[in-house]
Amino acid sequence: MYTEEKKKNTNYGSIFVYCFVGLVLVVGVVRYAKPYYNLQNLMETEAVIEEAFLGVEKSLPCASRSSVSVPARNHQKLSSTVKEETRTRPPISYCVKFESFSTMANLVKDNGDKYESRPFSAGGYNWTFLVYPNENKPEGSGGYVSVYVKIDNSTLITYQNEVYAWIKFLLYKSNTDTYYEFHATEAQRFHLFKHEYGMLNFLNIQYIKYPEYGYLFNGGQSVFGVDIVVSKPSGTWEDVSYEENIRDPVLDWRLTNFSIRDQVSYTSDTFSSGGRDWVLKVYPNGVGSATGNSLSLYLLSASNQKGYVKAKFRVINQTPSNNVEKQVGGWPNAQENGWGLDKLIPLADIKNTSTGFLVKDTIKFEVEILAFSRADAVSN
Repeated sequence: MYTEEKKKNTNYGSIFVYCFVGLVLVVGVVRYAKPYYNLQNLMETEAVIEEAFLGVEKSLPCASRSSVSVPARNHQKLSSTVKEETRTRPPISYCVKFESFSTMANLVKDNGDKYESRPFSAGGYNWTFLVYPNENKPEGSGGYVSVYVKIDNSTLITYQNEVYAWIKFLLYKSNTDTYYEFHATEAQRFHLFKHEYGMLNFLNIQYIKYPEYGYLFNGGQSVFGVDIVVSKPSGTWEDVSYEENIRDPVLDWRLTNFSIRDQVSYTSDTFSSGGRDWVLKVYPNGVGSATGNSLSLYLLSASNQKGYVKAKFRVINQTPSNNVEKQVGGWPNAQENGWGLDKLIPLADIKNTSTGFLVKDTIKFEVEILAFSRADAVSN
């Protein structure tokens, strides 16, 4: 009896040991299989992007059952300002078509492992396009193709000492009829001591070596391209100032035959104040919410200039102490594109002859311009 119980206990112990060892093995397999899992995620992501162009998942390069193993790019090492995109629009600055990518890769081994294009012009400067098709050339690129642009220093000396340009590198993908694009979101600064810029890890070489990925077509052809958009300094700009202590600030304007005026509005002759030309516009019967109950008055720029204006409006009374005075300050009124008041003075006060605002059927206005902002165009 004792022997049988011991055997049973021994069997349970063995089962526990076997289960524990099995669990350790499973964890180890999952751990070492994780890079492949990441690769699958990368390929599935690419399939989602390209599905919109193809509509048939089986024809996608990432869905092929090729035995080629392509390591995923380590995105954590890339700058946050670098973007990878797909587009249908071809390069705008320059293209290089290799009739045989593999032949070119072999030939440039005697030329520093790089192909340098003929000079071309973009943004008023001369450039060349460089492609490094072999592994670890330049040093540090690992298994990636590298691409660069180089500005001609002589054009820098001739025109200016530094240039800012947005650079986009492209590679044609035949099975989707699109371009793979890789670019930084910020403009790059080129000068006499930095005349090259590029992507050390543009695209894994394995993607280009095998036609099933689409970057090789028609028996080994490939097409590389580049967009160069030069940011030129502004040739014109404006100088904004705030003018006070205006010379000749006051304008007098008399509107005669006031009681028989039947037009909606009347505009004064042009007058000058502070070196700018102005006009006054009056609505004898009011405008907007003031229609029928108040007189409305506006100051307008004769040259349609916009900006901040501060001014005082006055309706002159025979007794100066009884003048109606109101100040306006701000930006142009949306309705008039000028500065003014809908309700400057009630019509009842004007028509009441005892108040002294309407004398011999004539009303007198004054405007005093206190300050305004000025925006002057400046050319380099």
